[in-house]
Amino acid sequence: MTKLWGGRFEGGTDPRFEAFNRSLPFDRRLVVEDVVGSAAWARALQKVGVLTVTEAMSLIAALAEIEVEVVRDPSLAAQSDAEDVHAFVESRLKSKVGDLARKLHTGRSRNDQVATDLRLWMKRAAAEIDAGLIEACGALVALAEPNAAMPMPGYTHLQRAQAVTVGHTLLAYVEMLARDRTRLADCVARFDACPLGSGALAGTAYAIDREALARDLGFARATRNSLDAVSDRDHVSELMFTCAVIGVHLSRLAEDWIFFATTEAGFLELSDAVATGSSLMPQKKNPDSLELLRGKAGRSIGRLTGFLATQKSLPLAYDKDLQEDKEALFDAVDTARDSLAVAAIVVKNARFRADRCRSEASKGYLNATDLADLLVEHGVSFRDAHEKAGIAVRTAIEHGIELEQLSDADRARLLPELARVSRADFAAALSVEASLARRSALGGTSPVRVAEEVEAWKKKISTWNNRS
Repeated sequence: MTKLWGGRFEGGTDPRFEAFNRSLPFDRRLVVEDVVGSAAWARALQKVGVLTVTEAMSLIAALAEIEVEVVRDPSLAAQSDAEDVHAFVESRLKSKVGDLARKLHTGRSRNDQVATDLRLWMKRAAAEIDAGLIEACGALVALAEPNAAMPMPGYTHLQRAQAVTVGHTLLAYVEMLARDRTRLADCVARFDACPLGSGALAGTAYAIDREALARDLGFARATRNSLDAVSDRDHVSELMFTCAVIGVHLSRLAEDWIFFATTEAGFLELSDAVATGSSLMPQKKNPDSLELLRGKAGRSIGRLTGFLATQKSLPLAYDKDLQEDKEALFDAVDTARDSLAVAAIVVKNARFRADRCRSEASKGYLNATDLADLLVEHGVSFRDAHEKAGIAVRTAIEHGIELEQLSDADRARLLPELARVSRADFAAALSVEASLARRSALGGTSPVRVAEEVEAWKKKISTWNNRS
């Protein structure tokens, strides 16, 4: 096995431990970042006189060749017997430039090397997740636009509560995912610091301009404490947390839509492109895409919890426990990225059933609060109006009718303050259209307000796409 250490050791390692210790099977995903970081380190060593210009150019050219090779054929790393990605790159480099490759590691440790590789990879991963968030938001806004005025039942405690619009419901998920974008950006801003030059724990012994090195690698700054730089994995936890929250948000959408797509609710129809059938029951159309989104959230939460537990008692500085960061992080990122992609596909292929949504929004006493508000308009305190509306609901339930269908006698007995309101005006005031229109304050569900929010989100998403 290709290793970057061994002079102090006489005996060989147990093959079972070698397999247990070896990280190339998963850290080979950092190979491009390792090559990029190595090229920057070669330039830094040349500036302080450790490498000549010719040596540095030779190393950088060979590293560029390696990058092209591994991008073209990822199996090169998979087939290697190297201990880790660093050993793989150095082995490939040695095959191209001979013993010159042995000079590149001057003043550098695998500790600051892997910390740098990981941050570089995370910046790219964060950009991919961000693109997924933008796509999912765009799909939701596109579906909200034609449904901005379509009524549907809104729920609290999974009980019918008040009428809302389909568009308003869809934009609620956009708000969640937009917050995830800011959470992601905050995370990136915090870890946008370069650890390279921190050495194993005490810093490099060479007069490297670490701020210039950071800029060379595209970082905003260099880390300020070598002990912390090589052992810090807060950024891994933060990115995994962001992935977990994204999973939670998509799981909430999935749970709602699984219910919306049931025969009992009947609000939503999923495309055949994102549903499956039953091996036994021919009539079934199962929302497997949504159930998987819901299930993946638990996976992401578990990865985050596990890695936080790994870090809880680690002493300074680097410890091999931190090798556990990569598999957990890679899986969290893959899950978030894939979940966002599938969620966007589901949304783009979904259709809300207008007749069903509208008819169900007019049932179940969703206008009880509107009745209380109508009483308030006629001089009744809200607490008294709430009680009167509740009694009216109970009466309507007993008669098997909706509130607006109460008889003149029941209205006169229960709601004397509305005696001068005609039956037609009473029904109009309690209609789903009136209920929606009444809620026009900022953040409300009125069709006019929802349409304005759709336009605002379209502009915002356009700006996001232009920046990316």
